[in-house]
Amino acid sequence: MFAKILIANRGEIAVRVARTARRMGIQTVAVFSEADRDAMHVAACDEAYCIGGAAPKESYLRGDKVLEIAKLTGAQAIHPGYGFLSENESFARQCADAGIVFIGPPPAAIEAMGLKAESKRLMEKAGVPLVPGYHGSDQSEALLASEAKRIGFPVLIKASAGGGGKGMKVAESEADFAAALASAKREAKNSFGDDNVLIERYLQRPRHIEIQVFADELGHCVYLFERDCSLQRRHQKVVEEAPAPGMTEARRRQMGEAACAAAHAVGYVGAGTVEFIAEHDFATSGRFYFMEMNTRLQVEHPVTEMITGLDLVEWQLRVASGERLPKLQDELRIDGHAFEARVYAENPRNQFLPAIGPIDLLRAPATNADVRIDTGVREGDAITPHYDPMIAKLIVHGDNREQALQRLALALDDYAVVGFTNNVEFLQRVARHPAFAAREIDTGFIARHADALLPPLPVPSDAALAACALVEAAAARAVAQDAARRAGKASSPWALADAFWPNQPDCGIDFDYAQGEQRLAVSVIADGDGYRIRIAGRELRARADIDGERITLTLGDAQRGARVLRSGGHRVVLLAGERFEFDAVDRYAPPESEDGHGGHLVAPMPGSVVSVLVKVGDTVKKGQPLIIMEAMKMEHTIVAPFDGAVEAIYFAAKEQVKEGAELVALAEAKATA
Repeated sequence: MFAKILIANRGEIAVRVARTARRMGIQTVAVFSEADRDAMHVAACDEAYCIGGAAPKESYLRGDKVLEIAKLTGAQAIHPGYGFLSENESFARQCADAGIVFIGPPPAAIEAMGLKAESKRLMEKAGVPLVPGYHGSDQSEALLASEAKRIGFPVLIKASAGGGGKGMKVAESEADFAAALASAKREAKNSFGDDNVLIERYLQRPRHIEIQVFADELGHCVYLFERDCSLQRRHQKVVEEAPAPGMTEARRRQMGEAACAAAHAVGYVGAGTVEFIAEHDFATSGRFYFMEMNTRLQVEHPVTEMITGLDLVEWQLRVASGERLPKLQDELRIDGHAFEARVYAENPRNQFLPAIGPIDLLRAPATNADVRIDTGVREGDAITPHYDPMIAKLIVHGDNREQALQRLALALDDYAVVGFTNNVEFLQRVARHPAFAAREIDTGFIARHADALLPPLPVPSDAALAACALVEAAAARAVAQDAARRAGKASSPWALADAFWPNQPDCGIDFDYAQGEQRLAVSVIADGDGYRIRIAGRELRARADIDGERITLTLGDAQRGARVLRSGGHRVVLLAGERFEFDAVDRYAPPESEDGHGGHLVAPMPGSVVSVLVKVGDTVKKGQPLIIMEAMKMEHTIVAPFDGAVEAIYFAAKEQVKEGAELVALAEAKATA
């Protein structure tokens, strides 16, 4: 076994690999960019070295620098995690040439499976079923358009060299094809340095089922069952589970053996995932098709670990050191059910666009044998535009799907990230959606149930406002009393800070809150051993037991526990499975400008301008694309909100823009009689 390994990655996967290595008595070396100098994965390892600037191409993609550090530190092997260098056959070869073990498959296997078109040709030879499509080397636009027409719309255009939803676009009709192809090629070139694409039939309501495979150098290969990754947004997974709902033993064996056949076809060694797209009723119909093989550990590998009781990173280390697989197929069993929910810095109500900023407050559920959190960030860290915006993975286990889903919902109730928009509330709604509970899942689930999953921000309830005001009043009293004690005036009646005024029994402490344009005034009036709470002309009697940000609130006969999180002017209240967000307002602050954006279109996220599709003076129609932006390797198109004319363009292609920066000014077309 290795004595020391280098982890050529960052974030939660680097922390997760370091945890297993430490348990096995293996020393670890971290590498980090200038942006990650104080990152969690740096602290998790025994040694750490800076390898370049914040941009991945200046640091984490610098295979030469990684190898230099490996040699310097005496690391015997390199674990690439996922992303970055994990599926780079050139880097794997460089490791072999340097006498350093690459903890992953042989370079030839990475190369064979790295190009989607080539991998599909190999799978066809191996007898693995394929989706009807075009996987050829001729990439002329005319031929691709012709092939798409032959396959039949809608079609899916996919980057041949990549994954993770990047370089993937759907063309619903022949008229949409050219624009979708151009966008897919741009994303593919930017993400993978290769703009070749393949085209496949776009299945309606498909399931995304993947099989975890593991092979050793002795010729053994096993499948560690399946994961259902159908819940996706922007073609990227957001909730995964294992085993797949509705899977039969016969179909599991068929898909598992097909996955092992795929691995054998390329001489695979180590951990890999064979991804299939399947008809909604695949378990009974038998219609499933090979999509791709990811030649690395998957983001969602913890759900497999939860249902098998295995540590897949330990398996990777043992296989890479030349050992036999720890277990063979007849020794593997499924125990219960598991879910993984990815917590992202993103705005679900704005097309899931990524968000950035410091993590002002971070509250996570308690972990145990059935609740696990894999993360690479802490409170006070920042989500930057340089890397994937995932904050953490929440993984839960139960004896069955119903119990695991209940545990997921309860754990999400205790999760809060404050500092930028995130998807925790959205995940709560997914976990409690009746169709999800009823196993009615496919890749269109989120779009189909968007109204229920992405409703307007919930208006704060009376209980939420009361809890917030009471916690704030208690915090204000604590500050005043502490100041009085430090000034030697603890016995002064002013130190009580209880808003008492002679002959004014109804005097209280007033708070002003706002959610959007709605203003919410709350008054807290001490009344014996309880309180009177006034909200919008209503008066509620309350009792409260307050401990910091936690409060046990009694309104009438109902008692509920709540948590009130305060960061600057922002407030988040977690109350009995509900989540409310609003802002504290200073009633004495001058009013903000009300000029609004009007025809001034602003950047919905920080990023760079990919292309400007119009020029000053152009007449445009509502919905017409104006500017294409890119952030975190995903594209977003800015469209005209109304018919009009372009008055000004403030950025050119390749320029960086901040969130909220004005991009284009439009003059609305005047109505004609």
